Amino acid sequence: MNPVWPVTLANGDVVLRPIKLRDQAAWREVNRRNRDWLRPWEATIPPPPPGAPGARRPTYRQMVRHLRAEAAAGRMLPFVIEYQGRLVGQLTVAGITWGSMCSGHVGYWVDREVAGRGVMPTAVALAVDHCFRTVGLHRVEVCIRPENGPSRRVVDKLGFREEGLRPRYLHIDGAWRDHLVYVLTAEEVPEGLLHRWRQRRPENNQKMK
Repeated sequence: MNPVWPVTLANGDVVLRPIKLRDQAAWREVNRRNRDWLRPWEATIPPPPPGAPGARRPTYRQMVRHLRAEAAAGRMLPFVIEYQGRLVGQLTVAGITWGSMCSGHVGYWVDREVAGRGVMPTAVALAVDHCFRTVGLHRVEVCIRPENGPSRRVVDKLGFREEGLRPRYLHIDGAWRDHLVYVLTAEEVPEGLLHRWRQRRPENNQKMK
């Protein structure tokens, strides 16, 4: 079996596993309930050049098939996040590049109902440890809009290093938006990111250890 993908990663009540076609109903339900909360941070498709046909947002099935194909090609690790047995979000390691770079970037979202419980920092730590220890990446980035306080708190809790601003980096919520770049390299977490997160968690919030 390939240790890189498909793979399931877990720590306590938090599980990362490959996204599946049969997740459609649960995935749509979580997205529906969180529509207003997620919209300001979601990627959108920019207007096409004059005369060119416009691109359509993919269906769920098209999205999953694309993610699977990218995973099979070694360019992506597409997970859903489960908390206490329920689908609560999504985490994708994308843009995996080899050669002299050995890098990838992490994107994520989570159900507002479980925000603040340590679910997302745990999920990111699991994914990053897998990237460094099993996949063989050297560098992982997380790019976040400056206005996205909850997402920035995730990387701050984990000790990601802020590297700078990328102006008009991604098309988000209908316009080209600036993003802050947060980075970790394998040398910065020799003990593992999950171990670092466990050490940093408040003493009164240890349920997922």
